[in-house]
Amino acid sequence: MQRFSLFFHKHRIFNLPLRKSLQIRHEITTLPRMFFTTTSSHSSPPPNPTKPSKSQNDQFGLIHLRSNTIHFNDQNNDEFASDVEKIYRILRKYHSRVPKLELALKESGVVVRSGLTERVLNRCGDAGNLAYRFFSWASKQTSYRHSQEVYKAMIKVLSKMRQFGAVWGLIDEMRVENSELISPQVFVILMRRFASARMVSKAIEVLDEMPKYGCEVDEYVFGCLLDALCKNGSVKEAASLFEDMRYKFTPTVKHFTSLLYGWCKEGKLVEAKHVLVQMKDAGIEPDIVVFNNLLGGYAQAGKMGDAYDLLKEMRRKGCEPNAASYTVLIQSLCKHEKLEEAMRMFVEMQRSGCQMDVITYTTLISGFCKWGKIKRGYELLDQMKQEGHSPNQLTYMHIMVAHEKKEELEECMELVNEMQKIGCVPDLNIYNIVIRLACKLGEVKQGVRLWNEMEASGLNPGIDTFVIMINGFLEQECLVEACEFFKEMVGRGLFAAPQYGTLKELMNSLLRAEKLEMAKDTWSCITSSKGCEMNVGAWTIWIHALFSKGHVKEACSFCIDMMDNDLMPQPDTFAKLMRGLKKLYNREFAVEITDKVRKMAADRNITFKMYKRRGERDLKEKVKEKKDGRKRRARQRRWGGGNQKEL
Repeated sequence: MQRFSLFFHKHRIFNLPLRKSLQIRHEITTLPRMFFTTTSSHSSPPPNPTKPSKSQNDQFGLIHLRSNTIHFNDQNNDEFASDVEKIYRILRKYHSRVPKLELALKESGVVVRSGLTERVLNRCGDAGNLAYRFFSWASKQTSYRHSQEVYKAMIKVLSKMRQFGAVWGLIDEMRVENSELISPQVFVILMRRFASARMVSKAIEVLDEMPKYGCEVDEYVFGCLLDALCKNGSVKEAASLFEDMRYKFTPTVKHFTSLLYGWCKEGKLVEAKHVLVQMKDAGIEPDIVVFNNLLGGYAQAGKMGDAYDLLKEMRRKGCEPNAASYTVLIQSLCKHEKLEEAMRMFVEMQRSGCQMDVITYTTLISGFCKWGKIKRGYELLDQMKQEGHSPNQLTYMHIMVAHEKKEELEECMELVNEMQKIGCVPDLNIYNIVIRLACKLGEVKQGVRLWNEMEASGLNPGIDTFVIMINGFLEQECLVEACEFFKEMVGRGLFAAPQYGTLKELMNSLLRAEKLEMAKDTWSCITSSKGCEMNVGAWTIWIHALFSKGHVKEACSFCIDMMDNDLMPQPDTFAKLMRGLKKLYNREFAVEITDKVRKMAADRNITFKMYKRRGERDLKEKVKEKKDGRKRRARQRRWGGGNQKEL
């Protein structure tokens, strides 16, 4: 059955380094980028069925996360709105205590019905734990069965958390409950998540699994996989898959456009031109989306002369450049600080009769603001309003980023107020900027007020928002509040490996302040929460923090807990603990840890002597690096090296 995944091993393909996506989509007002997706008429998938509240706490003290009661959008007129918010508040309050959570949901009086469950899952946003708690509870209710849309929403949540084993379990459950619930779109969601996680072989293996669930792989599914791989930096693998499967599926313009987009994003213009040749050989003429992708490739490579020649060629072939064609060139010019040339391109666009859109203006505003010309950005903002274009969140975000660099909080707040007046609801990116700046300037209370306003508008704070607030509290030495927000982040299922820096800073701050019990309580919150990525790195941060603050016995105790979870300590961690126990003359602890490490080393075919020797060597190197760093900083302070460096 491994028809599709076998090619992967045959071609010996390896993952490529992840690169930032650079794309423009003119059908929606999102982040303007360098290339065009394959979204067009020929590639569409089949159809598938008040004022913000303010904190009343004027003093620093325990600041509670306020519940959502007010909305800026039209959800107030929705039949589900009040029930969704009621359930969401219950989930936030009791998510770590399942019996109380289920009792509170039962007593809420909310009737689980079609449409409500999906809305609640969407309301939970990135907080996967909250979503899964409600999904599980709803499945137990009488006279209710999850619909296909609910299952798809839950699969998206679990896939985003990279709980792929749980996703397959959910698909198996769908087959048992009602096999008709399983559609190709379910597998497309899973493939896209695998691709975004750079798990290319797993994404391809989904094709092999589909027939087992009664779903045949067709051109649409194959095209979605190609598209997902190309958008996530795996175009080499996508091209090999395309060659392997082109005789099974008739290549379409969508397939070729996906490959062209991927190669252009990687800056591989030779390969991109080869795709054009393949298109012509297949009897497919390039359309505006194809040309715009190639324009983006030339622009990213800095070959503006070739890009201008391509514009002329497009006109000769009767394919008139559209707003997206000009915008991709304007963005490239702005990126390289060629602002006057970008304005000339803007004027040429007007003369050619091509109508500017919001993305074109936003791209120009972004370019001027990036290079500190905020006044010119405001002039363009006024111009776009006069021409009847309504600025969106992204337009304001670029101006706010420029103000943030200058630490101008008042100007950012004025822009937020202006957005609310014109009905442009601030999104999560906007709030992240303003909250981050408020915390940076020491205005943590203002940050909390903005947080409450954000949640009152119906937005779900993401990982970045939590990290911003936690760091803001730590800067002001508000440890209780920092712990509260950290626990809330963990409880919502948002804690993962990228937040280990925040974990390290929080634990060190607590132990420096001699808040050992508070630190233990916070750590317990992590270990008791399902879905947290508790690897050796997280345990090492905690153990080293305890050890460095003199809590050697506690560090050793948690090291044993780590090994009980089948995680082997790093060699330098073991060496450090042995040194600490030697100074304490604690032979009993040392023997227990050594015996466990020796057994784990044997299970992993590691020589204990080599492990021990490596730990001592690594520890010496780290001590030396730390000492050299102190000497270097001392010299800089003595001789003004830091100032010279700035000059």
